[in-house]
Amino acid sequence: MTSPSGALRLLSGGAAKGLVEALAAAIADATGAGVDVTFGAVGAMRERLVAGDACDVVILTAALVAELTASGHLVEGSSAPLGGVQTGIAVRAGDPLPAIADGASLAAALCAARAIHYPDPVRATAGIHFDGVLNRLGIHATVAPRLRTWPSGTIAMRELARGVEPQAIGCTQVTEIVANGDVSLVGMLPPPYALATLYVAAVSTRAAEPGRAMRLVEFLTGGASASARSAAGFET
Repeated sequence: MTSPSGALRLLSGGAAKGLVEALAAAIADATGAGVDVTFGAVGAMRERLVAGDACDVVILTAALVAELTASGHLVEGSSAPLGGVQTGIAVRAGDPLPAIADGASLAAALCAARAIHYPDPVRATAGIHFDGVLNRLGIHATVAPRLRTWPSGTIAMRELARGVEPQAIGCTQVTEIVANGDVSLVGMLPPPYALATLYVAAVSTRAAEPGRAMRLVEFLTGGASASARSAAGFET
């Protein structure tokens, strides 16, 4: 999503894509400008910030925001939480919902799938976690020929929806599942494989207009956007 010159520049994990896009008009009202956003795996967004990409505000995991604040890339005291995001399992809209209530049923569903779509297992929060889940379940080698990895969860869900393989399945953060009307949320990863990730917004130390950037953080994390965050899949 790109706005005219003068827009606030935002680097964001894909988990917040649906939320930011839904709030585009309200953001402009709250800050006096639109946003020029780059979405992607949080690791990739961290790399871009550290490399010097133009940025006013980030939305990343709490751990990365803490790291980047300590290293001087984000303004101390500017961070605020959007909420937690669970990691879930998805299928194409209209497909039967497999049982995933425990580790055994989750493993069975994954082994039955002809394709398994998930985000980057090196730089995406859900991708890193899900790759570990496959190892913990002892099925990584079994399903390896059917694994389909993508740069972000948003793209993984798009490709799941577009795919033609029967019994295809996907895993990513719930916000990226509910933002795609062509896939259905089966449910959250079951204990002990569940993952909830806290997402945080913060102001970049290179922000061109720190005051306006802070207004964006306050709007995204405050009461005015609480219902939108909940609808997008954030647990606030």
